[in-house]
Amino acid sequence: MAFHRKKSTIWLTAAAAALALVAGTAVVVAAGSDQGTALADAPDKKFFVDITKVKPNVKKPQAQQNATKGTFTVDCGVNENGHFNPDNFIAQPGVKNGAQHLHDYVGNLSTNADSNNKSLQKAGTTCKNGDKSAYFWPVVRIEDPKEAAERDQKDADKQQEKQQNDKKKQQREQQQQKDQADKAAARVDCPDVNGKLEADEVPDKAKAEIDKELENLDKQIDEANQALDQGKGKNNPDEVLGPLRDKRAAALNRMMVAINRQNVQPPDLNPLAQCKLKKGQDAGVDNGDENSDKAQAEGTEDKANKDNKAEQGADNELEGNEGEIQRPEKAELTFRGSPVGKVVAMPKFLRILYGDAKVGQNGPKNAKDSWTCSGFEDKVLINKYPICPKGSKVKRIHDFPSCWDGKNIDSAKHREHIIYPDANGKCKKGFKAVPQLRITLTYNIPQDVQKAGLYAVDSFPEEEHNPFSDHDDFANVMSQSIMNRVVNCINTGKTCKE
Repeated sequence: MAFHRKKSTIWLTAAAAALALVAGTAVVVAAGSDQGTALADAPDKKFFVDITKVKPNVKKPQAQQNATKGTFTVDCGVNENGHFNPDNFIAQPGVKNGAQHLHDYVGNLSTNADSNNKSLQKAGTTCKNGDKSAYFWPVVRIEDPKEAAERDQKDADKQQEKQQNDKKKQQREQQQQKDQADKAAARVDCPDVNGKLEADEVPDKAKAEIDKELENLDKQIDEANQALDQGKGKNNPDEVLGPLRDKRAAALNRMMVAINRQNVQPPDLNPLAQCKLKKGQDAGVDNGDENSDKAQAEGTEDKANKDNKAEQGADNELEGNEGEIQRPEKAELTFRGSPVGKVVAMPKFLRILYGDAKVGQNGPKNAKDSWTCSGFEDKVLINKYPICPKGSKVKRIHDFPSCWDGKNIDSAKHREHIIYPDANGKCKKGFKAVPQLRITLTYNIPQDVQKAGLYAVDSFPEEEHNPFSDHDDFANVMSQSIMNRVVNCINTGKTCKE
């Protein structure tokens, strides 16, 4: 691809000719040679396709009579605050530069390699409705020839950068020690109320009071965790769990009264008052063994090397992933229903992956066709970079798996606990339909750049910007109140935007 540079003193005529197509741009490109001249590899045109020449290939399951057709869209912006890093706390927890490519983040403001349930819960968010979930995907870039030459000139300053990086490494190690202490701390583990509270059991006149009490339940858990952080309950957990149980029982009783007041039989919420303590990272629904101490020690690739050699520059460039970052014109985060029935609430801290960042190594099993153009969304999805007709814009559409095993928020390979439904939209036995997240990213990339093959998604170096390696990550940190609204909107057929 165009963005992997190699040492050379020979001008690449093909690259220069392709760059000449870019309107209004000075197109003398060079990439780093031994004499300091910069020269970019020629674009690999096999990755680019004229979308008007692709036959329609989008197939949708036929909606059954009891399909849930509502949607819930959350506005988290387009990363206006410039939250980037080359980490992935889901696939490679604790590994700095574990992704070896840059991620665009919206939602949770704290997301990095050391993120855990506690840090995510404490952080702020870019989402207008207060959703603290983490949404992140690899950036798209356009290579600027002049910037490539400037980067080579900056290589002379590497000694100074090394000193700065050593200082950052020391700071990271200190932060990691703190994060490990947070992970080891006991956390309150309470039964999920949303899972017991079906949307059609809550009359409209009771919803405001139910939302208020759901917020109270979240607040009670936060207060109990704060008490644990202050050392309470260390020798006698009931010092924390006892008062929490009484507060939860009162809140749950108020919820049942609110429903009963509308002449509707409420579900029995009393058994949900009792909570227990769990090790910090495992608090909530069972997290499988991915983030266990054993997995941390033995698990994900490159874990032994906590700090990858490639350093992120001040301009957010990484070796092999260089160029001007293209901020999405739109980033639509929409939760959708099931074509065969109702959805249930996602558990808090559920992790979900879309696509496969290492499709070249792993094969196409988990990779997805993600690319299209505006006006073609319902007709064509491809695993190539699209060349769009005039007036149409480049789009990435990421439909996440939506059949949850009902127990785990993560699993050893991050895919066993939540899977895709079958071709008819039905979850396999033992799995439950949860709201399906669709992330749609729209980019205003000049058509001349598309035709010249000069835009690409960040990737692992060995993937060479293969568009089939496009991927996305999500961790649910919604409050119970927000998740309740998501499920209610979907199951009642509404179109909700927050």
